Order: sequence, then C-alpha cells, then structure tokens
Amino acid sequence: MPRYKLTIEYDGRPYCGWQRQANGWSVQAAIEAAVLAFAGEERTLFGAGRTDAGVHASGQVAHLDLTRDWAADTVRDALNAHLREEATSILSVEAVPESFDARFTAFQRHYLYRILNRRPPAALLRGQVWWVWKPLDVAAMDRAAKRLLGTHDFTTFRSTHCQAKNPVRTLERLDVLAAGDEVHIRASAQSFLHNQIRSFAGSLKLIGEGRWTDEDLVAALGARDRKRCGPVAPPDGLYLTEVEYRPGAKLRRFTSDAGNVSDEGDAGDVHDEAVADE
Repeated sequence: MPRYKLTIEYDGRPYCGWQRQANGWSVQAAIEAAVLAFAGEERTLFGAGRTDAGVHASGQVAHLDLTRDWAADTVRDALNAHLREEATSILSVEAVPESFDARFTAFQRHYLYRILNRRPPAALLRGQVWWVWKPLDVAAMDRAAKRLLGTHDFTTFRSTHCQAKNPVRTLERLDVLAAGDEVHIRASAQSFLHNQIRSFAGSLKLIGEGRWTDEDLVAALGARDRKRCGPVAPPDGLYLTEVEYRPGAKLRRFTSDAGNVSDEGDAGDVHDEAVADE
C-alpha cells in the first residue's frame, strides 16, 4: 500500500489540538476528512507529535497510507482543495517507503516559542505570540537557558498530567534570541515532555524580568519538583517548526514508556506541547 509523507502547517487556534478527540475538532480530523472526500477512503493520519489546543505548526509531519498509487502533487493539491475552509495547509507530499513512520523514525524535533516584547499589546498577532510588556533581558535569558542543555531529569518542567514514565530527556538546543520586538526561544531534542517548552518559556521570562537568577533556574531543575517551575507560558506562542529524519532511518520499537507523544511532540513518549503539546 503506498505511503505518503505530509508536511503540514496550521493555526492552532480553531482546534482542540492535533489529535482526533470526541470533544472538539482537531487538525488530524480535518485532514482525515479531506482524505475521505478526496480518495473515498477512511484512513488514519499518523503525526510526528501531538500539539495541544492553540499550539501552531509550520512544519508538522505525518504519514498516510492510501490504496491507490497517486502522484504526490495530486495528493497535496486535492487535500488542500478540501481544506480551504480550514486553518490547515498541506505544504508538501512525497512518496516514502513503508519503513517510514512520522513519529517513530523522527530523529529530532524543533520548536519555536514567540514572545512579543513591547508595551502595546498584539493586534495582528493576537493568538500567535505571548505578549509580555515588561522589557526582557534577552542575553540573561539565553545565558540561563544554556544551563538546561544536556541530559537531565526534567520533572520540574513537565505537566503533572504528563504520561511519560521517564522524565529524563536530552535537550540539544535552547537558544533565546532577539528578533525585532519579539523574543524567540528555539528548542531542539529528539523528544519533549508534556508542557516542557512552555514551562521553559515561563521560567526564562522570570530570568528576563530579573526576578530569577541563573542559579534559581538551576535549583528549580535540580529540585525535580513541579511546584518549583515558573508560570507555564500560554500555547499562543508555540510552534512546531520542523521534524528531522535521517536518510535510511529504521523504525524504532519502544517499550511501554515510549507510548506517549508530547505536545511539544516527541518520539519516545506519547502525549503534548510538542502534544497535547502543550
């Protein structure tokens, strides 16, 4: 059966999240409905990570199996034709081998968190950024962020509802950058815990405001206590920007602990940010 890799962007505001749910309309459900309208087949779409309500994506990846061997561009254009009323767009489609799995062959996931840091509130970007009016010390935030790199028990920075049994993750990148009147937090790892990036963003904001020091952040990490985390940032500013795959990567099989994909998306644990990603 032909398998297709879809690269997807969406505005998370109209949806209850990526994953199909009984209590609301999701990105997955919208695309599956488009597949049914286009190909006449009820198919399950498998995403690289589950994002929560209000979380956006500019580079979500999913895979889909269809009975007929369609041209990739035809699949892309036909799905987009049926998604015209949705806040979702299929950026590209490519045929891939059956060994490709959007979730389990992912090598790394990349997220962006956007903070609008100016006195006037957002008008055009409302729902797409976290508005913080108090000036932030970006250099201090970036310096502190580097203290979180590497392999740690991130219990402090995950939701109490996180389904992952193992709170240990390896954080490859956590950069804080000035971008005009925005502050961008960029994070990369193979997998994230539920609400991990939004928890980082909220704690780093305290650094930027001068309310926390680097040592406060390190102490919070070492405490392994959710109560020591700063306020969790809203979903508005979070974007899944890219999912990386290595050429020829083999499907990884996980133990029961790998059953959760996070909102911040992930490979190992199934849930957020990346699901319900946050």
